[in-house]
Amino acid sequence: MNWYLHVIKNYALFSGRARRKEYWMFTLFNIIVSFVLGFVGGLVLGSHGQILPNIYSLAVLVPCIAVGVRRMHDTNHSGWWIICPIVNLVFCCIEGEKGPNRFGPDPKEGPQPA
Repeated sequence: MNWYLHVIKNYALFSGRARRKEYWMFTLFNIIVSFVLGFVGGLVLGSHGQILPNIYSLAVLVPCIAVGVRRMHDTNHSGWWIICPIVNLVFCCIEGEKGPNRFGPDPKEGPQPA
C-alpha cells in the first residue's frame, strides 16, 4: 500500500527513476482496486456499474504515466518508450541500471517507502 501511496503523492513527477518494485506494486494495487470497483459497481449500480472504474481510471491516468516514465528512466531509456507496448513491457521487467544514470541517482541507494 505504501508503494501505491508513494506513486500517488508523486503523481506529476516525470523526472527521476522508479524501481521495478515501485512500478509493479502500483500496477498490482491499481488492478485490484479497478476489479473491486467494477465488481461493486456492477452489484450496486447494475447496467451503469462501469461509472466507478471509469472515474478511478481517469483519476490515476497521470500517476500511471508518470511512474511508467520513471520506470523507463531507471532502465536508462527515454520515457517515450512507454508508447511501444512490447518494448515497454520488456523494459519494465528488466532490472534498472545500477548507479546513477542520466536521469538521476539509483533509487535502490536512497530511502524507500516503509
